[in-house]
Amino acid sequence: MKFATLKTISGLILALAISACGGGGPGADASANRTAAGITSSGGSSGISSGGNRPTTGPNAPLTPSQPDTAPTPSTPVPATLTPAAASHFLAQATFGPTPAGIAALTTSSKAAWIADQFRKPQTSHRNTVQSVAAQLPPGILSENQVFESFWRQAAIGDDQLRQRVTFALSQIFVISMADPNLVSRPAGVASYYDTLGQNAFGNFRNLLQAVALHPMMGIYLSHMRNQKESGNRVPDENFAREVMQLMSIGLYELNPDGSLKQQNGRPVETYTHDDVAGMAKVFTGWSWAGPDKAPNRFNGNLADPNRDWTPMQNYPAYHSTSAKSFLGTTIGAGGTGETDMKAALDTLFQHPNVGPFIGRQLIQRLVSSNPSPAYVSRVAAAFADNGSGVRGDMQAVIRAVLLDPEAADTGSAKKLREPVLRMANWMRAFNAKSASGRFQIHITDDPLYALAQSPLRAPSVFNFFRPSYTPPNTSLSTRGLVAPEMQITGEPSVTGYLNFIQYLIPYGAGSARDVQPDYSAELALTGQPAQLVDRINLLLLNGGMTSTLRNQIISAVNSVNIPPPSAAFPTRTDDARRNRVYLAIVLAMASPEYLAQR
Repeated sequence: MKFATLKTISGLILALAISACGGGGPGADASANRTAAGITSSGGSSGISSGGNRPTTGPNAPLTPSQPDTAPTPSTPVPATLTPAAASHFLAQATFGPTPAGIAALTTSSKAAWIADQFRKPQTSHRNTVQSVAAQLPPGILSENQVFESFWRQAAIGDDQLRQRVTFALSQIFVISMADPNLVSRPAGVASYYDTLGQNAFGNFRNLLQAVALHPMMGIYLSHMRNQKESGNRVPDENFAREVMQLMSIGLYELNPDGSLKQQNGRPVETYTHDDVAGMAKVFTGWSWAGPDKAPNRFNGNLADPNRDWTPMQNYPAYHSTSAKSFLGTTIGAGGTGETDMKAALDTLFQHPNVGPFIGRQLIQRLVSSNPSPAYVSRVAAAFADNGSGVRGDMQAVIRAVLLDPEAADTGSAKKLREPVLRMANWMRAFNAKSASGRFQIHITDDPLYALAQSPLRAPSVFNFFRPSYTPPNTSLSTRGLVAPEMQITGEPSVTGYLNFIQYLIPYGAGSARDVQPDYSAELALTGQPAQLVDRINLLLLNGGMTSTLRNQIISAVNSVNIPPPSAAFPTRTDDARRNRVYLAIVLAMASPEYLAQR
């Protein structure tokens, strides 16, 4: 199924996606409705902000949203009883995508109860999955593909959805990447690192920070493994010392609790200097592979150990700097051990007032909204500072604050661009995709022309696929001081590639030998009732937020596919036409700016 005007459509979708996120080219009117190719953005100002009402959808049907509710303001309690649309909206933030069963269950429960239940669910291990597959493969075949397979398997059918979704968010803050040739050959180690993020996703941030610092895959990626003390003209490697501050804890500039920049003489105040980096770098010396001894050959990696890719690094005193170390207003006296020095350094980072707003805002961005209000950031930062029982860094308290905030429940305007990996996972979960092999053999999806322009755990650099502060140049987003991180990997080539990809994905499935296949049986049952078919797709993909304009256009397109009676000459033509109705409805929904700009 191909559209002759694919290039034209991709250009329109790109322009409308920017406008739906509050942008637009030079001279764009951010307060006006934008119409192109018959697709209208919803409401007046469609910037990434709170406020407004959910667009009207079609009549109710099983698993179809009810009439829209007015979105709550920050002072309005989130209602305990959820409509199907509200349940779908929440699950789009807290999981890899809503399912019909998940929506139905949540409408009889509450968000808080659902979160509490997810906190209790045991973690599924990606390393165990990778090693289980490795045992079935010929020697030397294990590769990064098995990490991708495990990721997609858990995204599609994993029971611990909240943990897996938060882990994916954390993997974009505490970045390692299989694009690095030093990691791509260590799939079990990379899977273990991802597990480490998941193990600490519901724990305390201080423990998460230490687990990341000591994981050998991070040690390889940011080069503090085998980092040696200063000697003569040699100075310790500063890579991890810089990034653990800049990207993983406190950021570049001092923040107020609401995430706004502190100012001094009209300029932002830097959180650290190069001297701070140099002092911190001394802390991360002497760390290398774990093992039963601390011999030089083990430090250098010359003694193989079957478990070393996932066992936390150990310190080798012979290579650790014992000089005094000063950073961020703290001084560690000379003569400390690697363990005591690291504890002091990580404690200093953990207690820094920036951590709550810096990490909290990024979690909001990954789960809910690119541009949370200062009040929203402040509430999440307060939960980080104190979980209500005097505990700092409680990730469960932070996650609750992110997902249960009234601003998260608001559906009045676009909050963020759905990143490509989440679109794919959403499709898999919405239509109950299954794997013939049981492995979900979806591999690299980086290609911007024919795939997603994004593969999990394969960011191009430590700065992730996109930066939290990215804003498309020459748009009203930039002039209004708003950001749209996901737009950094979005352009006409990648939009065209996405359209190419979904037009093959939706009818034929995904993965090696089309291993992953959707179940469209519920949708096929509605092909004679196009309005109900579109309403179901609206609920599962757009969380009930489809405008009446888009809804009517898709219904009209579905109706244009004639369903002929079967004949002896063409016995499958009736079923083929019914399938084409379903494919067309899903393609048009997933290609729409209303889907791409998540509310």
